[in-house]
Amino acid sequence: MKGYLHLEDGSVYAGELENGSPEDINGEIVFFTGMTGYQEVLTDPSYKNQIVVFTYPLIGNYGINFSDDESKKPQVKAVVMYECTKNYSHYEAKHSIKDYLQKWNIPIIYHIDTRSVVKKIRHQGSMAATISMSANMEEHPCAIFEDGVFEVTSTSMETYGEGNTHIALIDFGYKKSIVTALVERGCKVTTVPFKMIDKIKDMKPDGVLLSNGPGDPEKLSDYFSTIKQIVSSYPTLGICLGHQLIALSFGAKTKKLLFGHRGANQPVFDEKTKKVFMTSQNHSYVVIGDSLKETDLTVRFYHINDESIEGLTHPTLPIVTAQFHPEAHPGPSDSEWIFDEFLDLVTTAKGDILYV
Repeated sequence: MKGYLHLEDGSVYAGELENGSPEDINGEIVFFTGMTGYQEVLTDPSYKNQIVVFTYPLIGNYGINFSDDESKKPQVKAVVMYECTKNYSHYEAKHSIKDYLQKWNIPIIYHIDTRSVVKKIRHQGSMAATISMSANMEEHPCAIFEDGVFEVTSTSMETYGEGNTHIALIDFGYKKSIVTALVERGCKVTTVPFKMIDKIKDMKPDGVLLSNGPGDPEKLSDYFSTIKQIVSSYPTLGICLGHQLIALSFGAKTKKLLFGHRGANQPVFDEKTKKVFMTSQNHSYVVIGDSLKETDLTVRFYHINDESIEGLTHPTLPIVTAQFHPEAHPGPSDSEWIFDEFLDLVTTAKGDILYV
């Protein structure tokens, strides 16, 4: 059927709508630049309540399989594409992307001029958008929802792996690949919903990992003091939202980028090794560099293109953070060594109480 993409600035794009409904679909519109990895993007909890524009012009070539989901279901609000193919070819594929999204009632609007949409986002910033069957939206303004972290976190603790190193993964909307990366390195991983963060002390883990997740990190301000106590007590790795929360808990500030970093080719510089590596990223918010002056944290990584903060360390505590995704999926695995560095910190500090 005919469908319309309405942007907050008043722009309207007509396209073909699949899985549409009489009710309008509202969300923040963002874009992803990767040529592949659409299944991981669709199921990444960090995309909760967002309308994702795929910049590559043909999506769905290799279908959908049973192994690449990052969570149990698609998390996006809707997707925008130029061409969405129903025909696919891959030995692991079980469904077309159209059939997969139809199963979950996720709207697709395609034959949209995605290049024009992305140019608007790049110049004006991520904005509210609405997908509708109506060309007239005067009575239905666009809206953004940034409370997704409260929707994607689990409700109970679960344990994976049987290794000798026990990692408590604080769940703000974690990706499955983070757990996989730790289990493959010989860890036992217990996922802990962030609302149950006070249970970690009783668990006595060897290390703590703060996961990725959607939305504005300052909406979790009620947890900052507890987060600081936890990360000061155990060797800690923070990924994406987890990185931002650690910075905020130590007194730093965050801000929203114009259009964020979402793609599999983001260049990052390591102040320690003086090397550049490519990363997979998905975030809107970043730590403000000047606000770190009031903390004990120091910059470990920064983005080559815009010099935004990409990771932090602490001079005395075994803490390392990454704004990017070392587990990748999608994207390059150049930064997987972050997990090894984190586990080295865990091994060194194992059995020690760092904070009283």
